[in-house]
Amino acid sequence: MVQNKTAKSAKEFDSRFETGEDIHDLIDMTTAKISRPGKKVRITLDMSEDLVKEIDRIRMSIGVDRAALIKIWLHERVKEEKHSSAQ
Repeated sequence: MVQNKTAKSAKEFDSRFETGEDIHDLIDMTTAKISRPGKKVRITLDMSEDLVKEIDRIRMSIGVDRAALIKIWLHERVKEEKHSSAQ
């Protein structure tokens, strides 16, 4: 088996990954971290029809579903709040 040369940049690494090259030898698994988001909880939100229409307009323009967009926005806001409260 031929040993892979280390990628010189993230762009080269991505390119080699996307072409299907075996990249396992290029990854340092000793520093890898596993992220477990935790137990999922279902919530229900009541909001105005106009707001839902605006959310749908935005989500259709970027090609994601409504729930995914709302989750992304909530996640970004929580990160922002955590960052501002840490200062």
